[in-house]
Amino acid sequence: MTARAIGINHVALEVGDIDEALEFYGRIVSFSLRGRVGDHMAFIDLGDQFLALSAPRSSPPDEHRHFGLVVDDKAAVKAALEADGVPLGGGSGLSFRDPWGNQMDVVQYDEVQFVKDERVLRGMGAGPLPKTDAAREELRAKGLAG
Repeated sequence: MTARAIGINHVALEVGDIDEALEFYGRIVSFSLRGRVGDHMAFIDLGDQFLALSAPRSSPPDEHRHFGLVVDDKAAVKAALEADGVPLGGGSGLSFRDPWGNQMDVVQYDEVQFVKDERVLRGMGAGPLPKTDAAREELRAKGLAG
């Protein structure tokens, strides 16, 4: 018997400086700081998940590793990135690299099959959030929605 993967608790990113990283991400998205360990770790709260920032960066960025960040307003993120002068990646999606080379793909909650429990969304001050017909169909096709 093997364990079933249920989800992701957190993603850890290496950054050059914690304070600079918190300032950078705070210009892109609003967040609550879950906690901090001195000047080398910070945890950005994502409700029942979190983004861990670790400094200093010890390895160079690579070309393919990235993670997808789910937001409630992708257009607002794009506008914030453009206002901050952050180069956007090519293609049809919204992707960018932070100042330390971490690549992020930004997706909008209503357009993807990712679902947060409504209690978590309410606790984050973000819920309820609707889903597009296409996202609901993806969930139904997997037996994850009625």
